[in-house]
Amino acid sequence: MSDVKAISSLDLNRYLGRWYEIARLPIKYEDEHASDVTANYSINPNGKVRVDNRCFDEHDKPTNAVGEADPVDGTKAKLKVSFLPAALRWIPFTDGDYWVLKIDPDYQTALVGTPDHKFLWVLARESSISESSLDDYLAEARRQGFDLQALIRTPHTGREVSDTMLESG
Repeated sequence: MSDVKAISSLDLNRYLGRWYEIARLPIKYEDEHASDVTANYSINPNGKVRVDNRCFDEHDKPTNAVGEADPVDGTKAKLKVSFLPAALRWIPFTDGDYWVLKIDPDYQTALVGTPDHKFLWVLARESSISESSLDDYLAEARRQGFDLQALIRTPHTGREVSDTMLESG
């Protein structure tokens, strides 16, 4: 199996903001039938990256998970992320890898994965990308040894989970 390689450098400030999940490998923490999945990245007061993932689950209920990510080296392309409650984030081995494997020069489309080949996401600044662009990013995933047989294409309906939906839900 091929080694997973992150990009040589990530401009974290350009990476911040909203991303739409275009495709992913299945993960136990995300509903297989989730739709309108977004990830919002911002900087917390402590300097770490705030991760706010939102979606509609299989029952059309708005949900979110908030975590925190921290670059592990100077490239900033390899991060450790934890979705544990803030008071428990000190516990060792409770964070996961989040490596940026490919990103276009304009920071509009990204391929993110883990070095164990278990997790993979294609993210974009818009809720859809061209098939040729998706094929290009998936080709890079295959080149790095990811098995894409179980790949899920994330449906987007034009809705987004708002703070108000989460508060009233």
